[in-house]
Amino acid sequence: MSEPITYHIPVLRNESVDGMNIRPDGTYVDVTFGGGGHSREILNRLGEKGRLLGFDQDEDTLTNLPEDARFTFVKSNFRYLKNFLRYHGIEKVDAILADLGVSSHHFDDSSRGFSFRFNGKLDMRMNQSAPLTAADVLNTYPEEELARIFYLYGELKNSRKLAAVIATNRRQKNIRTIEEFMEIIKPLFGREREKKELAKVFQALRIEVNREMEALEEMLMAATEVLKPGGRLVVITYHSLEDRMVKNIMKSGRTDGKTEKDFFGNSQSPFRLVNNKVIVPDAEEIERNPRSRSAKLRIAEKV
Repeated sequence: MSEPITYHIPVLRNESVDGMNIRPDGTYVDVTFGGGGHSREILNRLGEKGRLLGFDQDEDTLTNLPEDARFTFVKSNFRYLKNFLRYHGIEKVDAILADLGVSSHHFDDSSRGFSFRFNGKLDMRMNQSAPLTAADVLNTYPEEELARIFYLYGELKNSRKLAAVIATNRRQKNIRTIEEFMEIIKPLFGREREKKELAKVFQALRIEVNREMEALEEMLMAATEVLKPGGRLVVITYHSLEDRMVKNIMKSGRTDGKTEKDFFGNSQSPFRLVNNKVIVPDAEEIERNPRSRSAKLRIAEKV
């Protein structure tokens, strides 16, 4: 087996696992296994009869799997949560944990194309057997669709200009590497905000390549069905789009936030909020892991 890959210490590890309200004999799901930091903490709190399923679509995670009879690994996107629980003979679970951040391992691996700090292929696939890469998006999507992605997923004010510049350049030659891409788009950003704006461009591409918002919506809707009464949904978000979706599902049971009402006009939600105020990392954690700066932890309980 290849050498284990080093991942960062997971963000808000204790706070999120505390939020799962773990019982020693319960059944739990970590839908974003990654480096296994959260999962190992969950296993520490489980008894002999406890059970944990870990989901991840990335081949690299296979080097980090704990050798533990209570643990089952599912190499799949978490959008298929319901299907795989059924496959493993599980109807309901006691808590679901999702840490929606991209691990530092992905950003630091130049071959994966997640970061503008390195040259390399414009890849960005979490599942490396998936067909669509970031290069495919840049070279084949209509200009209007590129503008929509950069505006919606990157919240970039100059999304139309950005899309126009990409469309003009790709007519001469396909954009294949990060270096080529950076050469094209860097002039569009002022030096004082360059890094932040480039990070938004790469975020938008990553979200599109991995269909992250659609997958998140499917997983959250599945969670409303597979959690036991009193079961917990624990989610760490990092940008406003995913945070809005999580907040909506916890308040209304729907990702669009529309609340269904009963005959008497009372709001019908499958959840009750456990923490009305979001939990954020303290200064010490942010210093240890700067990427945790934007993290927000939300916890809800199935009613």
